[in-house]
Amino acid sequence: MSLMRSLLRHKSIETLQAELGTRRDFRRVLGLWQLTAIGIGGIIGVGIFVLAGQQAAVNAGPAVVLSFIVAGIGSAAAALCYAEFAGLIPVTGSAYTYGYAVLGELAAWIIGWDLLLEYALIVGVVAIGWSGYVQALLGAAGIVLPTWAQGSIGSGPGHVFNVIAAAVSLLIALLLTVRTEWGARFNTTVVAIKVIGVALVIGVGAFYVNTAHWHPFIPPRVVDAAGVAHFGWHGVLAAASVVFFAVFGYDTLTTAAEEARNPQRDLPRAVLLSLAIAMALYLAVSLVLTGMVPYASLDNAAPVAGAFQALGLHWVMIAISVAAVAGITSVMFAFMLAAARIAFALARDGLLPGWFARVHPRYGTPYRPTVILGVFTALVAGLLPIGEVAELINIGTLMAFIIICASVLVLRRRRPELPRAFRVPAVWAVAPIGIAFSLLLIAGLPWITMERFVVWMVIGLVVYFFYGIRHSRLARD
Repeated sequence: MSLMRSLLRHKSIETLQAELGTRRDFRRVLGLWQLTAIGIGGIIGVGIFVLAGQQAAVNAGPAVVLSFIVAGIGSAAAALCYAEFAGLIPVTGSAYTYGYAVLGELAAWIIGWDLLLEYALIVGVVAIGWSGYVQALLGAAGIVLPTWAQGSIGSGPGHVFNVIAAAVSLLIALLLTVRTEWGARFNTTVVAIKVIGVALVIGVGAFYVNTAHWHPFIPPRVVDAAGVAHFGWHGVLAAASVVFFAVFGYDTLTTAAEEARNPQRDLPRAVLLSLAIAMALYLAVSLVLTGMVPYASLDNAAPVAGAFQALGLHWVMIAISVAAVAGITSVMFAFMLAAARIAFALARDGLLPGWFARVHPRYGTPYRPTVILGVFTALVAGLLPIGEVAELINIGTLMAFIIICASVLVLRRRRPELPRAFRVPAVWAVAPIGIAFSLLLIAGLPWITMERFVVWMVIGLVVYFFYGIRHSRLARD
């Protein structure tokens, strides 16, 4: 019984809210638009520059726009739940802290440990993609890296270490270590470049749309030689399960709650604004892209740039490649910021050694976990090919979505009287939709991903039962 009480002990929401006004771990420097830029930076990346075209070619045809709508519904359900919690408990830690307040310490540890790996791997994997775009731009300028420095072992003949991917991981860590507001200003500038690039795609591409390319809007279902079905409504849903992972990332901004100037007002707004802006851009790009060229021609590594190149618009292709580099940079910024603050929150609560919870005496940043994450992600990006590592990312976000949606329902039932800066409308329908959608997508993940996730969780449980359960602040109190 004593063990069960330990596993279910939770933080009081009133205590968390009271501590908010007295904590001075971070400097409050982020406004609404900087928070929104972090959210947009986390959402818009390879999804808009790669997945939209690839899934149109492979699974959905022009109906890939419907796939984004389906994925957006599932993501929006979770976003509404995040917004309610962000206004209620504006504390660093995001889903980890929300789970701690509602479901108890063990559930909080599981989601925190899960997000720590997920966010770090996203930075590493995205850095590899960033390196590819940069090397393409350097190649266009006649600059070619030595073969050994172009990629990791196994990614190409003669490749040994992806120097550019490792370097950008360390650079992002440096930005986040020095001053949060410097990094946030840089990120806001980069996000602006990215949005301008996407607007260029929509604005210029709209003049080259041939509506004949949209017919049939949902191509007839076909089965390939391997027995896998494509197109038809089955293809639309299959594409939705892939592009779903392009419509999350707004959760990263909630990890910066204690660096927001007015968190209870701005965090819910920033969550919803970032998803709404990103979804509008995704839908517009999907329609323009499939209208510019036949959807079957979009199955390549850079479908957006390729579509403009096919039309002879070389200058637009270059501009889009620059925007893609900017876009992917902001993704790395958002997720490394989030990972460092998850580690900080775990350490501040005693579940990891307190050494990780020291902020820089001059810059007021969680510099120790940030530097460690920078080195870790640099090694991942430099030494490993993307391969199947990327699949491990997906399950972490889906688990977080389930925790958040379930926690909102539990708290509405347990504490209906709590004042909420934002309330999920029709919560008894919205939250179950978010849970069901996440479970459905988890069920579709490959077994190898599940096995790796279980291994990471077993390591986490060992850390918790041998260290965290005894050193937890709640245990000491």
